Amino acid sequence: MIRIDHLTFEYPNQFALNDVSCSFQKNAITALVGPNGAGKTTLLKCLSALLKPYSGHITVDGIDVIENPRDVNKVMGFLPDFFGLYDELTIYQSLYYFALAHNFEHDLIENRIVEVVERLALSNKMHEKTGTLSRGMRQRLAIGQAIIHRPKVLLLDEPASGLDPEARHSLALLFHELKEQGMTLVVSSHILAELDAYADNLIILKEGKVSENSILKEVENVGVKIEFSLLFEVASLRADLEKIKGVGAIFMDHKNVSLTFNGDEAEQHELLKHLLNAKVPISQFYIKKANIQDQYLDIVRKN
Repeated sequence: MIRIDHLTFEYPNQFALNDVSCSFQKNAITALVGPNGAGKTTLLKCLSALLKPYSGHITVDGIDVIENPRDVNKVMGFLPDFFGLYDELTIYQSLYYFALAHNFEHDLIENRIVEVVERLALSNKMHEKTGTLSRGMRQRLAIGQAIIHRPKVLLLDEPASGLDPEARHSLALLFHELKEQGMTLVVSSHILAELDAYADNLIILKEGKVSENSILKEVENVGVKIEFSLLFEVASLRADLEKIKGVGAIFMDHKNVSLTFNGDEAEQHELLKHLLNAKVPISQFYIKKANIQDQYLDIVRKN
């Protein structure tokens, strides 16, 4: 759905994006992550034709973003980190205004507004002023404004920022609904632990570049993460673990050990059995599926 080739964007004396090339899968939710200043927001603004890059090419649904920015606007919605709402307008009026701004067919606006407020669970607030809404409802309305014209692609910059846990959960469910209806989503987020609730793919930006091996397979395909605690440190433990088949990245912090392991339940049992037979002083041992946060941290540590 989105292809980026050798994209470069420069602020005075600084590269925000430096020869970035990557692609975003159609009808999927891609998480765009990285430290502050990595270039995530700049990339989203280039994708949405709000910024013109110094060099490179971007296509969205086959449309050249640089050559045909207006055409891209028709198939794309964008929710920036700091979005604005008209507090004196009602939800209905706000959505109507944005539908008109996108040249949505007049005869279809009423039905489209009803469809959007139902999808966003805002039906009972439709005629209330935006200024009276909670943070979570304001976020949903902003998303509604971004999707009122039925875009194929939705870009969201830190959409869960400032939301409480319940609102974040509702937002994850909404993302799934939009994906199921055929939309492609790109979500920039610092909340790595919550990406597992909705992300299919992960792209990591670091210092304006796409990190090596940053477009990752789905979480279900990467095995498990094993963590255990020791009664006391064992100097030779790392070397012993590295010899065991299926053991991947190993991280040790004094008496706490975590490692990735590519093996089924029987092989996990054999691993624990091996450690106990080797007299490793394990006090706690547990297994969990590796998640996107684990993958991100693994890549950052390697780089």
